[in-house]
Amino acid sequence: MKKGIGYIVACILSLTVGVCGTLVVYHYFPKVEHDVETVVKDVTITETNTMKSSIDEVYDAVVIIETYRGNQAVGTGTGFVYKIADNLGYIITNYHVIEDSDKIQVTNIAGQTVEATLLGGDEYADIAVLSIEKAAALKAVKIGDSTDMELGDSVFTVGSPLGKKYIGTVTKGILSGKDRLVTIKSSTSGQYMMQVLQTDAAINPGNSGGPLVNMQGEVIGINSLKLVEDEIEGMGFAIPIEIAMSAVDKLEKGEKVLRPVLGVSLIDATNTYTLYYNKISIDDEINRGAVIASVEDGYPAKDAGLRKGDVILEINGDEVEDAAHLRFLLYKYDINETIKIKIYRDGKIKDVEVKLYKSAE
Repeated sequence: MKKGIGYIVACILSLTVGVCGTLVVYHYFPKVEHDVETVVKDVTITETNTMKSSIDEVYDAVVIIETYRGNQAVGTGTGFVYKIADNLGYIITNYHVIEDSDKIQVTNIAGQTVEATLLGGDEYADIAVLSIEKAAALKAVKIGDSTDMELGDSVFTVGSPLGKKYIGTVTKGILSGKDRLVTIKSSTSGQYMMQVLQTDAAINPGNSGGPLVNMQGEVIGINSLKLVEDEIEGMGFAIPIEIAMSAVDKLEKGEKVLRPVLGVSLIDATNTYTLYYNKISIDDEINRGAVIASVEDGYPAKDAGLRKGDVILEINGDEVEDAAHLRFLLYKYDINETIKIKIYRDGKIKDVEVKLYKSAE
């Protein structure tokens, strides 16, 4: 009984102490209120990985080109204004875009369509120069230098894939290769080689003739779909802008770009069937070079003593791979220059000097 009474008394005392302690705390320690201040700041996000300013440098200079034969539309492509002078806008595009047409129309980014005049074209370099009225030339591009570019540098294109519906399409990529040699087949000039830039920026039908541009907004190349024999995803080619601009002055005046010729017909050294058909026999150890099938009178090769069956192995120390490569090497030289050609004849190597005094028409 005493234990029960003691337990009750202890509980009452504990409760009394707890209540008193609480009253003391509230009396001597007043309530502290904490105010939370909410700070709202305006945040501006600036995109640093944008090409907008570079695109602005060229966008208004790009045009779509539509070609006609009679009243029949035959093709579309892209071009760009590289100069505005003498109340005219001057446009560069690919030669194959305007080839075999008798009427050319140009539409600028603003949608204005005018008729263009073909001033001149060069099939080998695949470039052509057009002129339009100055009012339709909204802007001229800045010309850059492809030799300053490095592999992996960012590039972009502006073009008109699939015609007017997608005019002004921008695609981005990198410079994938420099000094690439590609072989071109021409219905009028046979096979020849071109030195080009390689990019993985998308180049589609209708993009031919458009600009390949660096991140400073400068044109470093002219896109050409003709350079791609097979449609390979992520592989496009462009003509270095230096090659195009070296011929522009003549083309503006309607002059032909004259290149040296040897005055020979050629067969690849590896083309055994054609060699046999032309009754030409060469040693098995010859696995490269261009074999002379015939020599024309009045041309440099004839005067230098070259003859049927000679295998041209080098031009000024540069090895010749085949007939198309020989043409590429030859076109590096000007009319009236003298070059040294290394040939294989009757089991012996011989050096022959050739003066390039004739030119292709």
